[in-house]
Parts: sequence; structure tokens; C-alpha cells
Amino acid sequence: GRLYLTFTALIVEIWLLPIEAPISLFVFLLLLLLSSSFKFPLPVSSAEPTPAEWPHQFHSVLFMNRSGNLQKVDLWYDWPNGRNLNIIQKQLGKLTYDLEWNNGTSYIYTLYPSNNECRTLHFSVGILRPNWLEGATYLGQQHIDGFLCNVWEKVDFIWYYEDVLTQRPVHWVFHSGFSAHVMTFEVGAVLEDAKWQAPVYCFDDAESEEERRKSPLLISAPDGSSFGRLMTATEVVHVSDAM
Repeated sequence: GRLYLTFTALIVEIWLLPIEAPISLFVFLLLLLLSSSFKFPLPVSSAEPTPAEWPHQFHSVLFMNRSGNLQKVDLWYDWPNGRNLNIIQKQLGKLTYDLEWNNGTSYIYTLYPSNNECRTLHFSVGILRPNWLEGATYLGQQHIDGFLCNVWEKVDFIWYYEDVLTQRPVHWVFHSGFSAHVMTFEVGAVLEDAKWQAPVYCFDDAESEEERRKSPLLISAPDGSSFGRLMTATEVVHVSDAM
């Protein structure tokens, strides 16, 4: 209604101008008509956003919490080389390394000279693929850690928060109770090859296969999927510290 009345009023005003009116007045009114009357709203897309794929290589620092149990995790993701490394520092506790390979093998170990520990985990799946969030259910937008985020849920496993402006991950909440706050996200960062080698004592055959089968650290991904593997290392660190 208002747009129609404005348009009509300007047309009438131009029509009523005397013939001897200067041409500049006609031009002014015409420009006014074009600039003020035809401000139609732009169409808004109703399509749901999709989460960004993970970069093929990146480094991220995460602060994780579950009921007051705090951890700092250095996450090195290297999809082209089929490997993923989590360096897990528990608050006033052990520094533990979780080295994951795309063949389904993980090594959980420490590097203390006086206390060499290593356990092997076997999975039926490899590391997370860059597009592992495909098929996640969009839940809308929410403010978290000071960022406006799009939020997705992945098969009753994780709520994933991604910054609306930059599409960087901001916050993860796992159904197991862990929450992760993403402190840094360095796209393209690569850890030197020497740091990807598990220590020699991870390959010690002194422990029998039967003992390995009985170990609570020799476990499988809970749901048989790659993203089910994502939180296993932190669970293993809890078991290891309790032993």
C-alpha cells in the first residue's frame, strides 16, 4: 500500500508540473522516484546451511571438560597421509599421545623415560573423513562462547557448532558428556613426520595376545563408525589413569 501511494504521489507531482518548469526539476523528481520507491526486499533463501568439510590438514587446540575433568588436546589432522594425532594433557596429569591411522590401528602411549606405556587399539574403520558431517541434522542457530553458530547433530553422537561468519568449528558437545571448546584452528598446519612415529615399545611382543584381548584398552569404536572413534582416546585416558 505505502509503495503504491508513494509511486502515485510522485507521478501526480510530475504530471502537475507546469510546462515551463526547468528540466532539472523533472530529473530530480524522476531520480527520487527511482531511488525511494523501488526498494523491494531481496529474496531470502530458505535452504538449510550445510557444515563445512574439514580441511585436509589442520592443527587445532581444544579445551575439553566433562563434569570438571579437564583436558587440553592438540589435534593434528592429516587426511592425505591417513593419520590423526591427539596429544592429550589432563589437568595435573599425564601427557598422553593418541596416534590414529587410517588402517584402523591406534597407539595410546606416553613418552616418559622412566615410565614407558603403550596400548594398541583396533578399529574396523579409519580416521574421520573430511566430509564426516554429511547427513547431520540441522538444529538452527545458537550463541556459544561468544559466537553465533549454526548447530548440527550427528546420529545421536555429537552436537557440532560452527561459526556462521567463518564456518570454523567453535564448540563440540558429545553425548558421552564431553564438551570441547575450539581455541585455535590452523588450516594447512602439518606436523613433521618424525612426530608421527609411535615409540619402539609399542611394538614389544612381550605381552601375549591373550593379555591384549583382556586389556580394557583394546576396544572397538562404540558404533562401528569413524566418528565413533573420535572420542575413544579420551575414554581410554580415563581408563588408563584409573589402572
